[in-house]
Amino acid sequence: MIHEVQPTQIKKTLLAAAIATAFIAGNVQAANWLMLQGTEPTNSAERAKVWGFVQAEYQQTDDTLLPSGKKAAFNQMAPDLSTSAGFNIKRARIGVRGANLPLDPKVNYFLLAEFGNNGITTGGNAGPGQLTDASITLNHIPGARIRVGQFKTPGVEESWQAAPVFNYVNFTNMTDRIINERQFTSSTGNTGRNGSNSSFRDTGVEVFDAFNVKGYELSYALMYGNGNGLNRTDNNKHKDLYTYVSLEKYFSDDKGPRAKSFKVFAWNQEGKRTLADLGDKKRTRSGLGTTFFNGKFRAAAEYITADGMIYGGSTGGGLPSDLATFSVQADQKADGYYLDLGYRVMPKLELKVRYDQLNSGTEKNAATGTAKDEKRQFTTTTLGAQYFINKKTTLLVDYEIREASAPNIPPQNDPSKDANKILNSMDNRIALQLGVVF
Repeated sequence: MIHEVQPTQIKKTLLAAAIATAFIAGNVQAANWLMLQGTEPTNSAERAKVWGFVQAEYQQTDDTLLPSGKKAAFNQMAPDLSTSAGFNIKRARIGVRGANLPLDPKVNYFLLAEFGNNGITTGGNAGPGQLTDASITLNHIPGARIRVGQFKTPGVEESWQAAPVFNYVNFTNMTDRIINERQFTSSTGNTGRNGSNSSFRDTGVEVFDAFNVKGYELSYALMYGNGNGLNRTDNNKHKDLYTYVSLEKYFSDDKGPRAKSFKVFAWNQEGKRTLADLGDKKRTRSGLGTTFFNGKFRAAAEYITADGMIYGGSTGGGLPSDLATFSVQADQKADGYYLDLGYRVMPKLELKVRYDQLNSGTEKNAATGTAKDEKRQFTTTTLGAQYFINKKTTLLVDYEIREASAPNIPPQNDPSKDANKILNSMDNRIALQLGVVF
């Protein structure tokens, strides 16, 4: 178990100092996640480049039942929660991007739509053909590119990685439950989401750029957005503020999605959510992390904290079809981390291991003083491999050893307590995915 820290002030100071340095540094045309998704190559961008990718998956658990004899939501395949084993088209996206040359080479755009079966196309009135990204970038101001529209928010490294080059089938517990936001109308009594998952995106305006600082690439981003999910306007007057800074050292001239480099980064997200039963509640997320890749050896680590609007899962771990309801802990806190290692045993074969932990509900509720027992600890050790069939086709094979407990219910971790009986029903999971980029 890890102990909660308060790095927010340190990160805000780091962000301010780095951004101040960025504005006086020399500009370069670098490529990282921020730049890859928000800009086009200078003097070489196409007017309209059609692209996309498809990811077909198979997932399976043992379908262990809850103590009540009913099915457990965490043992079913997302997003439908209707089977513990099966095939699914997890993502099927098609888009177009480019610059509006010869009208103005300093303007570029990014458009992407989702047709797969996932959290974007399910929930509320969502359906196939959901718009995920639609943005315009203005590159006229040196050191301050301006991006407007709907796009990925500055944040956790897992969320910013492009899906076709993500190293695992499923996200870590912390990213899935704390960062990939579910939209709810109230804190309790929800029968389901009232719209798509955020998929780490928001609608707003972002100022960003990347710079060469003595051989290192310094990037920053400041975004101001709605904080109300995909493909809709805001539901309150409050806006979210996103901040991000990274420093990266490249080991080769290639600055693409699998660049050989070492990177450190920090980010923060601040906003409010409006619930019908509780009114306006804060939502804060912060993180620190690092990545490393030298061609054969890959490593990554990140730690996050979360304050407010913690996803609480379903009552008793049950399914909506069994009348279970979902909740959000508006005044709770959480923290989590992951450690990820990969090694290319052959040019086309990587063996990998990832450990992640989420401590959810770590704070007493100030209003009632009874929230201590709300803490839930989720850990997953993922063993797997990825085989690169060619540059645009990848096969992922993961085996997830999953555990969950309610450590604060006395006596600690007593399996006879109802909460632990429910959480002990969580199965290990097999996940396979074949993906192709076109």
